Amino acid sequence: QVQLVESGGGLVQTGGSLRLSCAASGPTLSSYHMGWFRQPPGKEREFVGLISASGLSTYYADSVKGRFTVSRDNAKSTMYLQMNSLKSEDTAVYWCAADRSAVLVPNWGEYWGQGTQVTVSS
Repeated sequence: QVQLVESGGGLVQTGGSLRLSCAASGPTLSSYHMGWFRQPPGKEREFVGLISASGLSTYYADSVKGRFTVSRDNAKSTMYLQMNSLKSEDTAVYWCAADRSAVLVPNWGEYWGQGTQVTVSS
């Protein structure tokens, strides 16, 4: 059983930066691919970024490409989401998730965190 806990959310101004963390406990995190998802107000949950179990490969949604960076430190069992040049449309609840599969299917994510709120104000 993997437990995930997000932190680092908060209020930031447009153009600012924020770094989210996802701390994992349980079986070896290095066996799991990990991802970030978000749900803006009044919208469906959407994919943000994915990092492979090894940390060597990343994949991003077009809306965040070039602004967000997903990284991980398996020694610390932690994944990060560095968010730069934040826009108002980045306002959302952000979740981290882990799965042994690298294939993003609609029900991807064996384990999920509790979510953290990010609010970008203009």
